[in-house]
Amino acid sequence: MAGEKRDAERVHIPGVVTGEVTVFEPMTILDLSDRGSQVETKFALQLGSLHDFRLSLGKRSVIIKGRIVHCQIGNLLEGVVSYRTGVEFVEPSEHALLAIRAFVEAEKNAANAPRAIVEAEIADDMK
Repeated sequence: MAGEKRDAERVHIPGVVTGEVTVFEPMTILDLSDRGSQVETKFALQLGSLHDFRLSLGKRSVIIKGRIVHCQIGNLLEGVVSYRTGVEFVEPSEHALLAIRAFVEAEKNAANAPRAIVEAEIADDMK
């Protein structure tokens, strides 16, 4: 093609050559520790496979590698299937571990915090 700006020539490959692509898909984190997580997705993940997971932990976000240790159908609502998957974190970085531990600790503290009691009176209808 005229005007191509590639640094290297591409060569046509006869036959079938396949590959894979990593795509980030939305998931819901159901539980979390510094060793792993249970997530809910709209698709099944293959047992033993490795994936990069992006975890949004409040104001921080980390990417961590995880191995799929179990996957099962979680819910079937109105014809839509969701899958519950157990993930074991593999060789997490110190940065990721610190972020996960801080987030888990904050969640524990929030869950154990006493609930605020607000005293109020109901006002008569204004005329």
